[in-house]
This record gives sequence, C-alpha cells and structure tokens, in this order.
Amino acid sequence: MKNGLTEKNRSLAIYRNKGSHSKILSGKTADKYPVILDGGRTVIFISDKSKEAETRERYELHRNPLPSGKPHS
Repeated sequence: MKNGLTEKNRSLAIYRNKGSHSKILSGKTADKYPVILDGGRTVIFISDKSKEAETRERYELHRNPLPSGKPHS
C-alpha cells in the first residue's frame, strides 16, 4: 500500500509542476514602461506607453469602486 501511495504522489507532483513554470518565471520588463501608482507602492509594467492614463484610471476604479447603481463614465 505504501509503495502505491508514494508512486501516486510522484505522479501528482509531476502533474502539479507541469503548468506552474510559466507562473514562476519572472517576466521580461526591459521593453516595458513602468506606471508607478500609490506613491510608489505599486508598479505596473505596460507595453504601450499611450495607455498609461487608461491604466491609472482602471487602477483607481479597482481600488475605489463606484457605489452600485451609478454608471461608469
């Protein structure tokens, strides 16, 4: 019984680790533009500098959502 359980655990570990490599690897930020938010506490890297204002607006909406019933402008 113990032998079969150990083998099952190994196969599950291989399955678990298969998809996690993309999440573990750090992203390349050399060709991206930093958007500094919250007075430097949060940094978001974007690939299109023209979308900096939109990124800031979306971040603020996420942090401070409008009360329900009011439409987003």
